[in-house]
Amino acid sequence: MRNYTIALDAMGGDLGPHISLLAAKKTLQDYPTLSLIIIGTREKIIPLLKQFDLLDHSRLTFIHADNVISMEDDPIYVLRHVSNSSMHVALKMVADGEAEACVSAGNTGALMLLAKRALKTISTISRPALVSGLPNNAEGHTYLLDLGANLQCDSDTLFNFAVMGSVLCEKVEQLRKPRVALLNVGKESNKGSDIIKRSATLLRDSQYINYVGFIEADELFSCQADVVVTDGFTGNIALKSYEGMGRVFLQQLDKAVNSNFYSKLLGKLLSPILKKQFKHLHPDMYNGASLIGLRGIVVKSHGSANEIAFSYAIEQAIKEIQWQIPSCISNRLEAVLLERDCLSHE
Repeated sequence: MRNYTIALDAMGGDLGPHISLLAAKKTLQDYPTLSLIIIGTREKIIPLLKQFDLLDHSRLTFIHADNVISMEDDPIYVLRHVSNSSMHVALKMVADGEAEACVSAGNTGALMLLAKRALKTISTISRPALVSGLPNNAEGHTYLLDLGANLQCDSDTLFNFAVMGSVLCEKVEQLRKPRVALLNVGKESNKGSDIIKRSATLLRDSQYINYVGFIEADELFSCQADVVVTDGFTGNIALKSYEGMGRVFLQQLDKAVNSNFYSKLLGKLLSPILKKQFKHLHPDMYNGASLIGLRGIVVKSHGSANEIAFSYAIEQAIKEIQWQIPSCISNRLEAVLLERDCLSHE
């Protein structure tokens, strides 16, 4: 097993830097070939490293950063006027080859803009996309993109998202020719905007995409597609709706189990089965959205993630390092571009 080095922006997130350090401790225990570079302010991080017995860990390095980007900071202002933040330093480590991936729970807009400037995008990609593998009803994953990085998209952008999502799903899930669908208001060919219809034509004409047609929101996780493509506005709403419904379901299940003596007794008997059956629905289990389309690996954790959820984001980064996702996407896009050039000259 090869060694991995990941840079953690320890200052991002809503709950404080102790979350990323507890997650770091867990993943260092789980992955003996993993090394972590922790970036944050000295006055916040050093006491926590001592508290969690990480200060002298042989596979952990701490780097001080002068500034912290908050969730409220305007991404454009950050891009133009802020320097040497923990997010800046973590991304620079990847750009300089000192780390193979960056994981942050910080400001999404700032992370996208700074990552694009530090790492650059793959040829033919104008902006990176946010993608995550969400649990479906077969206890596998359905990859949904974009999740909010690009609120408006043209048909070429959606086509590129399909290529990138297909490569990520193919490698991480080990699926040959993942099924790709477009999220739409209906399955009929005459439904949807002109952008959606043109995207469908582009996908249908490509031998590199296993396009299966339109899919509606109520079928997102019904295993009819492995990759679902949409713009960031719609994708973010779909994601948040899914997460909210998952929480409501688990809360209602807990409430029902504890409603009276008999249900509590039955709940105790069924608890191991229920936990195993519905564990994959908890948002913590799929924390870690990837910014794909960059020349380096960047994984965005939920700002509200706990240490378990944050550790899943680190594990997502490890998987992408293992499969060298940026290189795979770049190679596939080159082949697709050549294919489209050939079709245009026929």
